[in-house]
Amino acid sequence: MRTIRISLFLLTVFCNTTLAAERPNILYIVADDLGFSDLGCYGGEIRTPNLDQLAFNGVRLTQFYNTGRCCPSRAAILTGQYPHRVGLGHMTTNDLGKPGYRGVVSSEAQTIAQVLQSAGYRSFMAGKWHLGTPDPTKHGFEEFYGTLVSAKRFFDPEHLVRTPANRAARTYPAGEFYATDAVTDHALDFLKLARETPDQPWFLYLAYNAPHFPLHAPQDEIARYKDRYHQGWDALREERLGRMKSLGIVPDETQLSPRSHWRNYGETKTGVNPAWDTLPADRRADLARRMAIYAAMIDRMDQQLGRVINDLTGNGELENTLIVFTSDNGACFEWDPFGFDIVSSNQNILHTGKMLDEMGKPGTFHSIGSGWANASNTPWRMYKHFNHEGGIASPGIIHWPRGLTVESGTIIHSPAHIIDLMPTAITVSGAKYDSRLSLPGISLTDQINKNPRRRTLFFEHQGNRAVRQGRWKLVALDDQPWELYDFNADRTEVNDLAGRHPERVRRMSARWNKWGAQNYVTPLPKDLRVPYLMPDK
Repeated sequence: MRTIRISLFLLTVFCNTTLAAERPNILYIVADDLGFSDLGCYGGEIRTPNLDQLAFNGVRLTQFYNTGRCCPSRAAILTGQYPHRVGLGHMTTNDLGKPGYRGVVSSEAQTIAQVLQSAGYRSFMAGKWHLGTPDPTKHGFEEFYGTLVSAKRFFDPEHLVRTPANRAARTYPAGEFYATDAVTDHALDFLKLARETPDQPWFLYLAYNAPHFPLHAPQDEIARYKDRYHQGWDALREERLGRMKSLGIVPDETQLSPRSHWRNYGETKTGVNPAWDTLPADRRADLARRMAIYAAMIDRMDQQLGRVINDLTGNGELENTLIVFTSDNGACFEWDPFGFDIVSSNQNILHTGKMLDEMGKPGTFHSIGSGWANASNTPWRMYKHFNHEGGIASPGIIHWPRGLTVESGTIIHSPAHIIDLMPTAITVSGAKYDSRLSLPGISLTDQINKNPRRRTLFFEHQGNRAVRQGRWKLVALDDQPWELYDFNADRTEVNDLAGRHPERVRRMSARWNKWGAQNYVTPLPKDLRVPYLMPDK
């Protein structure tokens, strides 16, 4: 009898260990304010060989949607819910006294890390939290290093914290700290810690701050791009669109959208991005430097991802690690074609002469502005904050050699959404989801490996709103009527068909209203629609 019991015990251990080995590790990587076409594998000129390799050996999504803004997207990623449903329809700094806009993720929401505990996963986080609560380790993560708010000081180690409270962050010699590198250092530390229990799979949420403003990058990285952008945003948009067509990211018949308009909320000004060749030479030099720093930030992020990929490869984990890469929203236009340099007043400073060489260094604070953001989102209209494609369409790369059945390099054009990341984790892990909040998303692996089913997706941020249903998209700016586009012919949202299809507009808007009522969506009154720029927004 004792022999039988021992044999049963050993069989149980063997089965549990085998199950753990078969379940994949999960790595979700999120960039901050990255444009749709910035990566090389999406048509960009920026050096991203590591992400390109993941894409060419995995799957690229061309219609992968976010929520249009940082906090809401991060809530959607981690909870699998539309952000209003869990209290983050707006920003963490703003409690508007309404269920969908409390400025903090709801206590009834479960994160991916909490759900994966039911399947024996260990969970770690490095990077940007931004859900309004003070500690990710209270939400299922064992270890955390990063910023609880937004990226404001890439050269300042005091801006990032380590939790639980008894954990010590790495220290760096004076002048050698850079946030993107430090986040990666700690992520690698967490993976080393995860390997101490090889019978348990792990989940790592790696949420980089780059390339969110302020534009900060090491000088040697900036030097690589210092002459790249003097031809301007008009030429860059044309170049990128050509490469996107060659790569199969967009159809050959895709037309470039006109230059997008902008709204400087701080000064209630509006306009259209100017033609590059109408700008004075000194302004063009200033703007070219801004884009060079932005590109350097993305390049450096890709280099750091290369370290993570090499670590997985060296430890024999790459084949059975599900990797998903995306961005929280489209490129950031804040606040006009020339960007800003002092966030509290939206002030722009024109840099000339030797001042150009100081840009991107510690103590500076720049944004790229709406002209370059428009180029980063090629070929779409608009940017972060808005629900036109430039605001809500992100690159989406999925890499999992052992679990994906499609051919490497496949490009998938059916719509998906970041709310799908929670059901994806549940599907591949076998975890149990026991929240009373039902999940609106669909597993990405099911969408890739099986025939995707038709679905309807919804959006709202600051009164901007949209609904995507099959080939049709209904979208509106905060103070404008609905626009209707047929994406079979016009994903760049140029030819508004609302006047020709009033009944379709009525039906789709009714569905949006129903979704809004179910998810605590209350479009903000006009005086509350301005995007608040606070020191730690």
